[in-house]
Amino acid sequence: MKVKEIISALEEFAPPQLQEDYDNTGLNIGNPNSVITGVLLCIDIIEEVIDEAIKSGCNMIVSHHPLIFGKLKKITGSNYIEKCIIKAIKNDISIYCGHTSFDSVDKGVSYTICEKLELQNLKILSPKKDFLKKISVYIPEKHVEKVRLAMFKAGAGSIGNYSSCSFNVSGTGSFKAGTNTNPYIGKKGQIHYEPEIKSEMVFPAHLESKIISAMLSTHPYEEVAYEIFSIDNEWNKAGLGMTGEPIMPLEEKELLKILKEKFNVENIRHSKLLGTKINKIAVCGGSGADFIKTAINSGAQVFISGDIKYHDYFLTENKILIIDIGHFESEQFTKEIFYDIITKKKPNFAVRFSKINTNPIKNY
Repeated sequence: MKVKEIISALEEFAPPQLQEDYDNTGLNIGNPNSVITGVLLCIDIIEEVIDEAIKSGCNMIVSHHPLIFGKLKKITGSNYIEKCIIKAIKNDISIYCGHTSFDSVDKGVSYTICEKLELQNLKILSPKKDFLKKISVYIPEKHVEKVRLAMFKAGAGSIGNYSSCSFNVSGTGSFKAGTNTNPYIGKKGQIHYEPEIKSEMVFPAHLESKIISAMLSTHPYEEVAYEIFSIDNEWNKAGLGMTGEPIMPLEEKELLKILKEKFNVENIRHSKLLGTKINKIAVCGGSGADFIKTAINSGAQVFISGDIKYHDYFLTENKILIIDIGHFESEQFTKEIFYDIITKKKPNFAVRFSKINTNPIKNY
């Protein structure tokens, strides 16, 4: 198996187009055509992890956090990032990082937190914006079904839990074939009028080339008339954070105990207990302070995340309980997502979980 095959499986699950503008997901180091001997899964890249990969015979590392995040002007080994880069290249180790692509996909990091808490009725907390597009294509009546079905299969026409969604209007198209054409219908040099259907459907931006390819391969015209528009609608199949409901209402202290056990948290910081029954929980893996107000507006009684700062706790205004379980702790199960994706692609392939605890924060 080659590096690019692992990348293809990972990015089919979590398209890199979902990453935040500041991020650097994808292949940080390596050749996509390199043959893989084994894959090591981790949350962070540090020297000990690369040493572990070398010892275990893994020449590819899949990490949640990017190794190369900020600008690099020189690589001299002056810090841990540069040392890791040098060691990885010297040992032909490829490094792929998922980060906010896996934070944003609907079955990603926040979904896994909800899964560990056995929550139901899951919804994206802050849906992705400016990610949907709409395509309009003009199809001769006899070919409408074939073209439409191909586009649906490629991923167009999904709205929420509904698929194969389109809007269709009948009309008459006109065209005059030029000298160097091979028209499907009509004659060169003559205006032809053809009954057509204008079919419109929405799609997520990362599927654009796939949908256009499906449309062009099934459309009979030599030159296909179509338009693509960006739309402002929220896409509820991707975004940061998630909300869910416990099977039975929980007491606040009961939830704290569950979190401590299931996430192996040594120390939990939280805002003032409000004495309310918990019927809805909002979560966001990693640093989620920006979504405190969004969590309040969602109707959740609790918001679980990491990296909550001192002044962020004042934003609760006694409307929600904030629980900080830690950045690393909230994302620790991302390795399981990577594992499931890769082993479904290649069930008997050597995939290992890193045994190195890369959490830089310790509790006394």
